[in-house]
Amino acid sequence: MAKLSIRDLDVNGKAVLMRVDFNVPLNDAGQITDDTRIVSALPSIKHLLDSGAKLTLCSHLGRPKGESDLKYSLRPAALRLGELLGKDVAFAESCVSAETATARAAIQPGEVMLLENTRFYAEEKANEAGFAKALAGEAEIFVNDAFGTAHRAHASTEGVTHYIAQSAMGLLIERELEFLQGKLESPEKPFVAIMGGAKVSDKIQVIKAMMDKADTFIIGGAMAYTFRKAQGYKIGKSLVENDCLELALEILELAKTRGINFHLPADTRITQEFSPDAETKVTAVYGEGGEIPDDWEGIDIGDQAIGDFCQIVANAKTVLWNGPMGVFEMDNFAAGTKALTKAVAESSALTIVGGGDSVTAVKKFGNPDDFDFISTGGGASLELLEGKVLPGVAALTNK
Repeated sequence: MAKLSIRDLDVNGKAVLMRVDFNVPLNDAGQITDDTRIVSALPSIKHLLDSGAKLTLCSHLGRPKGESDLKYSLRPAALRLGELLGKDVAFAESCVSAETATARAAIQPGEVMLLENTRFYAEEKANEAGFAKALAGEAEIFVNDAFGTAHRAHASTEGVTHYIAQSAMGLLIERELEFLQGKLESPEKPFVAIMGGAKVSDKIQVIKAMMDKADTFIIGGAMAYTFRKAQGYKIGKSLVENDCLELALEILELAKTRGINFHLPADTRITQEFSPDAETKVTAVYGEGGEIPDDWEGIDIGDQAIGDFCQIVANAKTVLWNGPMGVFEMDNFAAGTKALTKAVAESSALTIVGGGDSVTAVKKFGNPDDFDFISTGGGASLELLEGKVLPGVAALTNK
């Protein structure tokens, strides 16, 4: 069922509560080190302010354990938002106090206030009704534009919708749904799904869901070692999920039955020491004597795998990428992820980066503008790709 968007609403002169994702990283001095999430919310914020909304914003930051902790204060976010908007952003030191209610009531059309961290209250994550009602206040419209928390049924994402007449998605969530659902509904083939990261168990539901749509899979990251061990290869001291070996074989058999091209790395870059200046070498090709010695561990895909994977991406019409190829945070273990970043960026395909560490890799090795879409969600992206209903979206008003 299609949901209301802020494009569908007349907000002029109305009190609007908007859930944003200002969960930005702060240094020890309390300074924001990456304002991407604030910048991502600007289109919706500007749309509402330019349309005459009396706007109150709420968000969480960090994990303050349900009580006030000033190192997780959103005050730096309010200051940064003011700089980006070129106007004052009022800041309320609590979410639900009488003083905050009075301040919210005084907001004029075109003005904006940011409330303090919603997770300073244990009732937020518990989705407690009284807290949700107080947070809703006198708002006439609720807008959710925090895709990164849309998979959580918290008071500020789901609970408030029960106490506000209309609830709509912001432009960021609208775009997330357009790409992660709409564009992948009937993707142009070849559709290549690149799955990386540490654990098969984290990606199994996405892999199974994408098997209905993708005709080619590329598997990288540590989860490749679980597949290789399941096939009978020695993987040394590489990270492996021994309780997922049967599951890995089931996936391989399912891909074979469906005629899906399921590519594991042909070789692996390995090391004996997990450090930035450690020596590395590349194994022989699996099936041609390739294996990982007992005292070595895999930390990246090998040179043959890099060439194979980049060629597959070059021939694709649609690419979904979720998860790095190796431990890319260390430069000596980053060759595979760096090469895949470049290959996806240069591809003529529709390119979708599915959140999480892949986004970090894009920022480190590429230019985000070279990709058609980069998701702002980690867990939310995965759950949407798995076909799950996101509580923060389901709670919005139907069109």
